Amino acid sequence: MQRLSSDLTFVQKRVFPVAFFTFSASFMGMGLYLVMVRHRLQALAFIVMPAILAVFGYVMMKRLIFDLVDEVWDDGDGVLVKNRGKQHRIDLKDITNVSYTPLTNPPRVTLTVRSPAWHAPEVSFMPPRHFFGRDRSVECLIERIDAIRNR
Repeated sequence: MQRLSSDLTFVQKRVFPVAFFTFSASFMGMGLYLVMVRHRLQALAFIVMPAILAVFGYVMMKRLIFDLVDEVWDDGDGVLVKNRGKQHRIDLKDITNVSYTPLTNPPRVTLTVRSPAWHAPEVSFMPPRHFFGRDRSVECLIERIDAIRNR
């Protein structure tokens, strides 16, 4: 089996959000300290701006990162999807569309699935990063799904 998803998915899904919200909370804590203890009202910006940044960051992460599955493996005539300790196998014939957007951060591949075995109509994952061009394994997957669809 060949891995289709990136090894950095764990970092993007788990490590980056914790670091981001810790950074925002530390600035908010510094602002609270300056306002409450030092009585400096100018420090309200240290409370308001990180709060706005945290809300904006959460909305963007919910849309781009939190829905990514942990691992996707190419299994010949299907893909094996692992997410939160559970795994499902999806046949290539049950994939109705493949959307590949390499210019987002992180890059995304979204498989639209018609199989009732999967709990959602779409499976999104982060392919391995390449500085130039698309990932060849994703290209091969798209070609194989098109070949099955054209039969």
